[in-house]
Amino acid sequence: MKSTPARQQPAHYRRSRPSRMLRSAVRLGLLLFICLGVTFGWFVYDALQPAQTVPHTDGIVALTGGQGRIDMSLRLLRQNQAEKLLISGVDPQAGRNDLLPPMPASLKDRITLGYQARSTIENAAETAAWVADNHIYTLTVVTAGYHMRRAMLELGRTLPGVTLYAYPVKPPALEHPFKGDTLRLLLTEYLKWLGALAGMVHNPSRA
Repeated sequence: MKSTPARQQPAHYRRSRPSRMLRSAVRLGLLLFICLGVTFGWFVYDALQPAQTVPHTDGIVALTGGQGRIDMSLRLLRQNQAEKLLISGVDPQAGRNDLLPPMPASLKDRITLGYQARSTIENAAETAAWVADNHIYTLTVVTAGYHMRRAMLELGRTLPGVTLYAYPVKPPALEHPFKGDTLRLLLTEYLKWLGALAGMVHNPSRA
């Protein structure tokens, strides 16, 4: 008995299949590029938004690492925006008199300096310990606008029972958002935020 030869696909089908796969890969890559571009545009827009009025809270946390954050948190404390203030991520070499301007002792006693944090994740852990010790249930978060999304994400993970209010600071770099250095900063923070969303932040460097 003669064996029946195996049925072969037409040559034009074998040639067209890789072409279709390539076109699909190009479409997928283009779609991903558009999605990243749109979300980066939203991220920049969000980073440039001014602070909105927030209600009185039990505490304030200022995440160090950029200009204006400590000054803004102290201003909010003076305005009785909250009862207590944590300044998280303070340089170990900085004492209270080095970091804080002259103020009444009654106000200075409401301020805690946190020396343990060296990254946003560590800021969140340091804040969580302070929140537990001081019975904080509502918290105003002070950091740069470009850092706020990632800070709120990490704080939300460690403080699931605490209501968080964002109070972004606009540092001098954001006065010119389309300069090369500023765009690089925004892109770096955007990628870190994406990494935090994915749960893949392993960089111990300070935010």
